[in-house]
Amino acid sequence: MIPAADPDILPPRGHAAKRLSLLDTAAAVFCREGFGGANIDMIAAEAGVSRQTIYNHHGDKKSLLMAVVRDVTERLNAGVFATLATFPDHPDDLEADLVAFAIRLNRGCVCNRDGKFLRKLIETEGERYPELFASWREEGPGKTWSALAARFARLAHAGHLRLDDPDIAARQFLALIAADLKIAMALGDPIDDDALQSAAANGVSTFLRAFGSKPLV
Repeated sequence: MIPAADPDILPPRGHAAKRLSLLDTAAAVFCREGFGGANIDMIAAEAGVSRQTIYNHHGDKKSLLMAVVRDVTERLNAGVFATLATFPDHPDDLEADLVAFAIRLNRGCVCNRDGKFLRKLIETEGERYPELFASWREEGPGKTWSALAARFARLAHAGHLRLDDPDIAARQFLALIAADLKIAMALGDPIDDDALQSAAANGVSTFLRAFGSKPLV
């Protein structure tokens, strides 16, 4: 899912590049083996570094996984907020504009490599090691919900939506637009443009039936 870098074909790397390569490799191993099945020696071998290098930079396996989750969350947040910048604050056609926005969000943030990695890791390890994902909850979904809620509040203020609680609306929107993709994502099936379009259209239609200021025809 997240291919490990091959140290034999890479040009010389600086400290920052080596760090990112190590985290990407660790992410691939954790995703493939799970937290319990992965070990420092395995990650070091695939990253082309010594086990002592990993211990020097990240300490134990738990700290390494937390660094991986933090790194992936930062990348996902960058994509989420870049997509949020395209939110239809002044929609010409609210339903069509929200569908287009939902497609961008699903394609670039939910169904991309980093989104798939975090989802798989949380599904397999979240219940056993909840402390490893405490910061992700606040820095990932928490920030996304708040930012999206603020945009929905502005749409409600402009008369496009009827909202009692923008935070609930934001969480419902994100759940609805990805609902039809969950089985495919869980099974690792490819998700094409038709699936993205259908999921977004169904999710937005349901969302507007609950929160829209005008009844849908």
